[in-house]
Amino acid sequence: MQPTALPAGLYLVMLTPFHTSSAVDWDGLDRLTDWYLQAGAAGLFSVCLSSEMYDLTPDERLRVAARVVQRASGRVPVLATGTFGGTVDEQAAFVRRMADTGVTAVVVITSQLAGADEPEARFIERVDELLALTAPIPLGLYECPAPYKRILPASTYGYLAHTGRFVFHKDTTCDAEAMRLKLAAGQGTPLQLFNANTPTALATLRYGAAGVSCIAANVYPELLVWLCRNWRQRPAEAEHLQRILSLMDLLVSVKYPSCAKRMLQLRGLPIEAACRANNAVFTGEDAVQHANLLAVLDDLRVQLGITDLTPA
Repeated sequence: MQPTALPAGLYLVMLTPFHTSSAVDWDGLDRLTDWYLQAGAAGLFSVCLSSEMYDLTPDERLRVAARVVQRASGRVPVLATGTFGGTVDEQAAFVRRMADTGVTAVVVITSQLAGADEPEARFIERVDELLALTAPIPLGLYECPAPYKRILPASTYGYLAHTGRFVFHKDTTCDAEAMRLKLAAGQGTPLQLFNANTPTALATLRYGAAGVSCIAANVYPELLVWLCRNWRQRPAEAEHLQRILSLMDLLVSVKYPSCAKRMLQLRGLPIEAACRANNAVFTGEDAVQHANLLAVLDDLRVQLGITDLTPA
């Protein structure tokens, strides 16, 4: 199994719909997957922090990934996290189980292979062990904020890129210059960088990032799809959109991921706003802000000529 470069564009950090009972809403997950694909997603990152992965059981993590793979049916790559703590042997065993679901690549959380006080050399040593135990499974990297955020320096990024095993990196530095250095270090390898930070999205696309993988795309994926597809051909409009996206992003992060599910309800998706990680209570002020955000979305869609994304 030789890793190949992933297609560029928006990689959705998928939500997990729940019933109010807290059980996974499997039909809702199917509807959400269909909607992401209708929006033009280039790939789907299931079993991530937005999916409330730490609040899913190991069996649920596998079932969620397998369900998304089945629903996507080869139309786009599907990724899923495979490292949730324990020894390297234990993490490698779950990576292999996750790979058996049919995902395109299994994502490695950088903060699960070394403690916050452990040096970079120890982290690299454990990654090498993981690579040996999981060959030839294609892998991804995720600078997940939990259990703590372990940011990869460009030198480590370059080393991992040149192993040839990594195809996806979800970067959470929120620093365009740091991402530029990583892109230079990984040049010529299958490893593609996807920026999790909306305010720096356009800058990093110009530096050579393959796309974006940000939480705001759960509310208005079509805007991020447009940016990834049109920033070269329509630079002035891309600059204008980037400025507005930077402001819109602030609202999406409030009471996330509940707020994203609530706004998807307002957009017509029949899913609950229920969460396991953060079951937020919405106020009248929240309702006004959500309505205003979606009104801005409508205006931008008209300005950019984006077709209305009505759930199928």
